[in-house]
Amino acid sequence: MKIRTIKLSLPEVVGRGYATFWNFKGRYRVCKGSRASKKSKTTALWYITNMMKYPDANLLVIRKTYRTLKDSCFTELKWAIKRLQVEAWWEIKESPLEMTYIPTGQKIYFRGLDDPLKVTSITVENGVLCWAWLEEAYEVMNESDFDTLDESIRGEVPEGLFKQWTITFNPWNERHWLKKRFFDVDDDNVLAMTTNYMCNEWLDESDKKLFETMKKNNPRRYSVAGLGNWGIVDGLVYENWREEAFTPISQKEYNKLDDKNDKKYVILDSLKTTSGLDFGYTNDPTAFFMGFLDLENKKLYVWDEMYKKGLSNKAIHNEIVMMGYSKERITGDCAEPKSIDELKALGLRIRGAKKGKDSVMNGVQWIQDLEIIIHPRCINFLTEISNYTWETDKFGKKLNKPIDEFNHLMDAMRYALEEYIIGNKWLI
Repeated sequence: MKIRTIKLSLPEVVGRGYATFWNFKGRYRVCKGSRASKKSKTTALWYITNMMKYPDANLLVIRKTYRTLKDSCFTELKWAIKRLQVEAWWEIKESPLEMTYIPTGQKIYFRGLDDPLKVTSITVENGVLCWAWLEEAYEVMNESDFDTLDESIRGEVPEGLFKQWTITFNPWNERHWLKKRFFDVDDDNVLAMTTNYMCNEWLDESDKKLFETMKKNNPRRYSVAGLGNWGIVDGLVYENWREEAFTPISQKEYNKLDDKNDKKYVILDSLKTTSGLDFGYTNDPTAFFMGFLDLENKKLYVWDEMYKKGLSNKAIHNEIVMMGYSKERITGDCAEPKSIDELKALGLRIRGAKKGKDSVMNGVQWIQDLEIIIHPRCINFLTEISNYTWETDKFGKKLNKPIDEFNHLMDAMRYALEEYIIGNKWLI
């Protein structure tokens, strides 16, 4: 049997800026970085290279919600396999997500925190589970959730192998537990580093221009999204929220349950279903909000979301249908009347928001009186609401309007609740 030999230069394949990251063998390898900083691609290249180097190593890849893995870590690892020209040695499955290194049977497992039992119950067939990659770690709001994950990488490893977490994220909020846990300590077992787009030699001039424009027009965002610095969050618009898992159910279904104590149930019979849509495309995501409003007790249950860039109106329709919300009444951004009409023609029950003078502040003030309970799977909603702050002037004085960022789902929520905010009736 003839074996094809591939000769690659890792520095040429991987690029610069990550030598320390690549060679570190301590327990926690933590990298916060700006957009386009290569942190995820470098991580993917490291894992494919080193799984082929260490025949007993297996990898667990985790994000807060399983459904986000396919378009992120799974895709990055497939890209790394192709870039290293080793496709013939890897078997890739999409249902469920899994990758196998054929010569040894080593595996890459993919799990979401939304199914914790599947995270803690992994048993590997060959070798040991010694490596884990937590991508977009900022989504994990509770440190105790990470502690539970950390315990899954335990036990002895063969000589020459080592146990290690790789934790990658965008540093939106300096108050996040990640800063205190990894960046504010002096520990030889922790590598905490910051990277940015300037170490990415594969960006072209148009890519770099985006950051230079951001630097000029939005210095606050550039500091985080451009340089990878911690986001300074001061003066949140909404402080009346909490993250909590819940299960929506009808009273009839609830009455049939034998065990009503193991989950937090929300009875839907007296609640109002609310849906809102904020349009985006190239630079901003299209954001769809789905929630349940308890008017009597002034509670809003945030149940589901869609948050994607580059969607045509047909694709928006398909996403909403696939999510199971094709029959819901949706209020969309009236600044896109053509899109509203197209979505209506495609069969969605959608209308444009009324807006009007002071509609943003009126909506914000109304929502501030609610208790907002956010399902943990709504990761983009959690990111936005924990970073949605008041605008400031050049002297640092807070203005009576929110910032024009972290606001796509915030706007979609406001559209969804508009008929209750201004008291109008829904017209079909």
